[in-house]
Amino acid sequence: MNELVFNFLAWIQSGVGSWGWAMVIFTILIRLVLTPLDYKSRAGMRKTQSLQPKLAALQTKYANDKDKLNQKTAELYKKEGVNPMSSCLPLLLTWPILIIVFAAMRMAANKELLQQVTQILNNEAPVLEPFLWIRNLWMPDSLFSPAVPDLSTLRQIPADMWQSWFEGLGDNLPALLQGLELTSESFTSANLTATVQTIQTAMAQNAQYADALSADAGWVFNLWITTLTVVKEYNGLMILPILSAVTQVVMTKITGAQQNQQAQTAADEQAQATSKMMTWFFPLFSLWICFGYSAAFALYWVCGNIVSMVQTIVINKILDNQEAKKANVAGEGTVQ
Repeated sequence: MNELVFNFLAWIQSGVGSWGWAMVIFTILIRLVLTPLDYKSRAGMRKTQSLQPKLAALQTKYANDKDKLNQKTAELYKKEGVNPMSSCLPLLLTWPILIIVFAAMRMAANKELLQQVTQILNNEAPVLEPFLWIRNLWMPDSLFSPAVPDLSTLRQIPADMWQSWFEGLGDNLPALLQGLELTSESFTSANLTATVQTIQTAMAQNAQYADALSADAGWVFNLWITTLTVVKEYNGLMILPILSAVTQVVMTKITGAQQNQQAQTAADEQAQATSKMMTWFFPLFSLWICFGYSAAFALYWVCGNIVSMVQTIVINKILDNQEAKKANVAGEGTVQ
């Protein structure tokens, strides 16, 4: 599945000529495919919310009889034609899709990064993948990450891709690797850490590469748990990680508005507390993951949030109109 998604991404990239815009187009397509599920989820959520007064009455009536409460609750759902799990389906599908997309993007990043490694080892300037303010889409959008592949990024490349890269070199070893005793055995999982360190040390003999990794004097921040250093050839301005957090806050508030209303109707303080915690947990999680991973993945995350917000607004508007029409019909029937 990862290979399939990667090939699809590569096909889009071949048409638009940019991995960045390929990510944007791919994200929009993924969200469009999930639109029917999103619509069904939100419709189901509204039906469940409409039952809150009746559910609250059942909880009061059968507070001391759990089995009876479960039975009557199931009967109510069946009578009203409501599936309480329908709103969970898109969420259950979103995470596997996110994992598959992440793996496909990681595969694309690793292939591109290994090409850049080869160029650096040949004492050449690496061909980067720019996108808007980002110098290299395969590195994090950060002032503290270089545009060229560094040791921490190279360590994320799995052993099988390193072995495939090394075997593909054949007898054409890059200039800075010649003289090093590297074999296929060097790229096994047991030896990979030391081998990658050796390769990165060899890359540092490229003066341009070493300069790109060097710290920008006066821009070192000693924090409690780590030290952050602005590098000379920084890769980005941290716009995508910040946008990921901001859009996540907005999206969580939009999608969580109805859940909060439900909690208030049912006087469920625990639900309110959980909803409030999620409002800030997901943005902080977004900021953390997009700060440390490639800008390509952060771009997917941000675009996904924006498209999801638009979809949510449109779907809510459609459902509001449907409920208004039903209310009008019911009102006319009562008058007659």
